[in-house]
Amino acid sequence: MKKLNLIVTILILAFVGACSPSTKILGSWVSPNKPAGGYNNIFVTAITENLLARQQIENDIDEILNADGITAVSSFEIIPPGFMPSAANKDKVINAIKAGGHDAILTMALLDQTTETRYVPGTTMYSPMGYGGGYGSFYGYYSYYSPTMYQPGYYDTDKKYYIEINLYDAKTEELVWSSQSETTNPSSIESFAPVFAQTVVNQLIKDGLVVKK
Repeated sequence: MKKLNLIVTILILAFVGACSPSTKILGSWVSPNKPAGGYNNIFVTAITENLLARQQIENDIDEILNADGITAVSSFEIIPPGFMPSAANKDKVINAIKAGGHDAILTMALLDQTTETRYVPGTTMYSPMGYGGGYGSFYGYYSYYSPTMYQPGYYDTDKKYYIEINLYDAKTEELVWSSQSETTNPSSIESFAPVFAQTVVNQLIKDGLVVKK
């Protein structure tokens, strides 16, 4: 039964792996006006009414950037829960960001979410027949297990979330970098946020907007 248990375990791991969440950058754009040395002090804000998601994402990005030697601060002190954007508040927010020494503003906003149903074909795993022992007779072989195992096909639903990430120069308020991410089947904000944050920071580094110290 050890061989049978091993095969079943492999099938389960393959199924779980196929359903695990993933995040990737679909594309990014960099302004020719970005500073050559990148930014060193970033104001981070997730634009969402979900306070738990906002706090988790902002804190995870702050933590990764700070560990890389770049100062990063969450937006909660300047943009508290319930804050309503308006022309009257614009100067107050921008002045507070500049007063904090921030040279860039990183924003994140959900663009779209989709649900897609797909068919996962069945799989057949063949285990070659051995010789001797229980394989020497029909009944011995049959009572052990069949050499072929079949995993039936099934329908699965993928949930995809598309997030736009922008970086603005704090002094000019000009857009200097923009990218879009795709996340498939996030199980919770706790599992999604760290992966998303690391993916965003990796792209910022790759595109030269920040430099690890």
